[in-house]
Amino acid sequence: MSNFQLDHLQHLETEAIHIMREVAGEFERPALLFSGGKDSICLLRLAEKAFRPSDIPMPFLNVETGHEFPELISFRDRRAAQLGAKLIVRTVDQALANGTAVQAPGEVSRNKLQIPVLLGAIEEFRFDCAIGGARRDEEKARAKERFFSFRDAFGQWDPKNQRPEIWNLYNGRLNTGENMRVFPLSNWTEMDVWEYIKREKLEVPSIYFSHKRRCVRRGGQWLPVNDLLPPKPREEVREMIVRVRTIGDIITTGMVESPAETIDDIIAEVAAARVTERGSRADDKASEAAMEDRKKAGYF
Repeated sequence: MSNFQLDHLQHLETEAIHIMREVAGEFERPALLFSGGKDSICLLRLAEKAFRPSDIPMPFLNVETGHEFPELISFRDRRAAQLGAKLIVRTVDQALANGTAVQAPGEVSRNKLQIPVLLGAIEEFRFDCAIGGARRDEEKARAKERFFSFRDAFGQWDPKNQRPEIWNLYNGRLNTGENMRVFPLSNWTEMDVWEYIKREKLEVPSIYFSHKRRCVRRGGQWLPVNDLLPPKPREEVREMIVRVRTIGDIITTGMVESPAETIDDIIAEVAAARVTERGSRADDKASEAAMEDRKKAGYF
């Protein structure tokens, strides 16, 4: 009898690879959401391990808000090209131009505007499943997700209308117009993600590491100075050594003062952190129900 036992990361990896293969077996037209962030970087490695030496059997999809960090976009494009994958990009700017998305008066963040863009892409390409990198430890709404998260014919999520997942059995049956969101990293934590990135020697965008950047103090946090939302009169502006902990809309992503220059440095910071990962996202701090409301409407 073998004494071989999986360590913690190997167990999470095996579970996620199994889910990836379940998606390939159960769905006809799946897509993998790839933003270039740390979680989706792990998804790409898992997809490689699940399907190589064959091609990854699904295109990559990204909903671009127009408010991304430039470093993230260049990394996304380069990584997709390295893997020889088909990258589909649909933008909020396009949706605003054709009227499928409408920005509310005074609303600056474009997070909600991703909803019609994502639902439109799912309809355009007839995707029956979209794989994403959400994790249950991120915040309360995501903690309610199953691995296979059912969406109705309107693309909406009802946390009370989800299917049981017993003994690692997943129900992927869908009626016409319905689709599934699948989250292979559900049981991972922020620490697991960085430990996996270290073990697999994965490249990540440079903004995860400390760098010099002009920041403005707003809403109790440091936000990156940018042309989309320039500093107001009398706001405090400093040039600081910072990094991002989680990447979102450039006008709402808080910068963390940090000297972290290596993955080991980041892991040490995460271990000592007393603020949640998404605690630096101004759009999430605005309302505890913000994420759940967006998810119910069709957000990822």
